[in-house]
Amino acid sequence: EEKARLFTEVDSLVYCKDAIGASFNPADRQKGLFKNAVQLIAWSRVGEADLVIRSEEQTQQKTLISAVSQSKNIQISIPFSDRISIDNAITCWCVLLLKGYDHEFIEQRMLLLEAVDMRMQLKKAVNNCYLLNDSYSNDTASLELALDFLLQQAGKNKTTLILSDILQSGEPPEELYPAIVQQLAKRGVSRLIGIGSAITTQQTVLTNNAADIQIDCYDSTQTFLQTASLNQFRDEYILLKGARVFSFERISQWLEQKVHQTVMEVNLTAMAHNLKAYQQFLAPSTRLMAMVKALSYGSGTAEVARILQFHKIDYLAVAYADEGVELRKAGISLPIMVMNVDEAGFDAMIQYNLEPEIYSFGIYNSFHQFLEKQAVSQYPIHIKFNTGMNRLGFEITEAEQLAEMINRQGTMAVKSVLSHLAASENTLLDHFTKVQVNRFKEAIAVVQRILGYPFLKHIANSAGIFRHPEYQFDMVRLGIGLYGVDSANEHQLSLQTVITLKSTIAQIREVPVGETVGYNRKGIVSRNSRIATVRIGYADGYSRSLGNGNGYMWLKNKKAPVIGNVCMDMTMIDVTDIPEAIEGDEVEVFGKQIPVQELASATGTIAYEIMTGISQRVKRIYVEE
Repeated sequence: EEKARLFTEVDSLVYCKDAIGASFNPADRQKGLFKNAVQLIAWSRVGEADLVIRSEEQTQQKTLISAVSQSKNIQISIPFSDRISIDNAITCWCVLLLKGYDHEFIEQRMLLLEAVDMRMQLKKAVNNCYLLNDSYSNDTASLELALDFLLQQAGKNKTTLILSDILQSGEPPEELYPAIVQQLAKRGVSRLIGIGSAITTQQTVLTNNAADIQIDCYDSTQTFLQTASLNQFRDEYILLKGARVFSFERISQWLEQKVHQTVMEVNLTAMAHNLKAYQQFLAPSTRLMAMVKALSYGSGTAEVARILQFHKIDYLAVAYADEGVELRKAGISLPIMVMNVDEAGFDAMIQYNLEPEIYSFGIYNSFHQFLEKQAVSQYPIHIKFNTGMNRLGFEITEAEQLAEMINRQGTMAVKSVLSHLAASENTLLDHFTKVQVNRFKEAIAVVQRILGYPFLKHIANSAGIFRHPEYQFDMVRLGIGLYGVDSANEHQLSLQTVITLKSTIAQIREVPVGETVGYNRKGIVSRNSRIATVRIGYADGYSRSLGNGNGYMWLKNKKAPVIGNVCMDMTMIDVTDIPEAIEGDEVEVFGKQIPVQELASATGTIAYEIMTGISQRVKRIYVEE
């Protein structure tokens, strides 16, 4: 009611009946708050309203909303799938109907909507914790969405919610906070830390009604920071959800792991977008295996695996058994293929239900003997054939002998047969790609004939998915394309940037003409210059080959060239032509403005090497929009 008083003089009021609760009704009980002639427009999913939502059908990138207004069936399609964006779009729909816009016009304009940047950030925190900071809003609807993301990321790990008083909710505290605790209990949240006078008054009631949740309350953020200890937080995922007046940024800074100011930002929303972009090229029956080896191309294995599991892909692939073990410990339940198998990892594979890729008789025989000793039969494996990459894999001529051994010995069962395309992104080598596929078909025909049972077949990688759709077989393997890099450089996909490497300026100094910058006096100053020192060096993965003008960074919407040699922990850039630059400014090393492919080209390498070469001392921050 207090918030409604802000709108007492409006001529028209558009609202969602489901969101304001039964106790408040602008058309009846609270009608006297508004002008006599006010026009009320309500929408609802569950009851009578001016616009009644009948269905919401989500496809890969859109939501089709069907509704009834003035006894007419109408619908719109919007380029969103999250609930908050859908609710906002429906409210806009009501406004447009109120203003008398033609429905065809509304349908066209709704498709042009774009997402507003409201991001939840997942950061590494103290004592092996992760911190999800969602401080853009603090209401029950946004709390539900933030909890969904928290649990999606946490897997089986312990979870803690730090929640401030929810201001202007319209509900009395004795009803609001017990209802929230009930939601937390249903979702399996381990602990609630309440901050504020309202939630603190309910602590006894909340504790008595939620035996499975640890509940601690503090009357202010200051009291919490003075009383709490960092040792209270260990091996858990923490959600910060507070109204701005509570200054939760102080808690965020207190909990964050203290590392230097170079960070790699991993946009999980962009990753989900890229996944869907590739899925559009797949036949309905084609499965998808995501490559999360090498720390998911440097972006962080467990965090990426959780978002992929949430989007229901079919398989994950890692390079070594250790990586698969970490995923299992992080709560990942998807099937996991281990690509580089050795005897030291056999025990871990069995213990954590990992599926090895078998590529030689040596590995096959060793694993067979191990399984026999463990009395294990029909263990799932993946067979790799060499069709022209000449790296790993059985020769095509060995297919018959291998299949007969598998059948006869019975310790293993083939889940899939695969090979690797050497040049799927190169149009000049398409003829060789076809040669590889024909060799692959020859091998799988032999294996299929001898084994007599079905198995998955896959050879296509990121570039092969859309350049060679005829070679999808039963499954495809999506690697670097997931991270926003089109290895084919054909620009047929609307991929979004997933990884952004950023740092900050530590110092700016005036350097006169004729002076030099950096080791061995390599950076010669040809004019009076402003030189900025940035907190990143080759120990962070920024190559020394980018020194002396070969590389540049993005600052204040301009490129700033590197001057002098790249140092271990620092790099100098020339900001003479960027007079507004100041110490502490953020600098993009690569990302949306400087694509990682561009940086790779400057160093004479490939995007894979740049991404996987970023040091682990660089903090990873995970955002969802």
